[in-house]
Amino acid sequence: MAESQTRAPVFEAQAEISIDATPAEVYAAVSDLPRSGEWSSECTGGEWIEGTPGTPGAVFRGHNVRGDDVVSWAPVVRGEWTTEAEVLTAVTGTEFSWGIRDSRGNTQPSVWSFGMSPENGGCRLVHRFRMDTPTEGIRKITADMDAGEHRQFLTDWGTKVAVDLRDTLRRIKVVIEETR
Repeated sequence: MAESQTRAPVFEAQAEISIDATPAEVYAAVSDLPRSGEWSSECTGGEWIEGTPGTPGAVFRGHNVRGDDVVSWAPVVRGEWTTEAEVLTAVTGTEFSWGIRDSRGNTQPSVWSFGMSPENGGCRLVHRFRMDTPTEGIRKITADMDAGEHRQFLTDWGTKVAVDLRDTLRRIKVVIEETR
């Protein structure tokens, strides 16, 4: 068994919400990554830079912004920055996922996803994040931390991600239901 399958992931979080729209309508919104700025706490939008938008292998450059109050004691990126993400799964009305690339363009074990399923005439939307091993960015953030700081960072960052997932879903629900 591979090492990433025998130990717990570095981060794993999930949130769910019911939306008054079909799974296909929800998929059309969440798979349109340039629209992320309408609901994300950090991504302000972006553009497709490789491949056919929204299909496996396509690459999206996200524009992001983070304030000083986010895990304020840790040396995380603040202000504006960009990321590149590769679409991993694109199954209309069912699942959409993407992995964050490192500085060399390799997709890291840092995967964001949306899963959709029919629910009471609408859609159950599940938003997940999973990081199996520390990414290039996490390694940079924690490089000079002692063991206690490292544990505290993982706890604080995990809490931040869980809150972001819930907030993102609430915003997606509003955007989709108001434009339906």
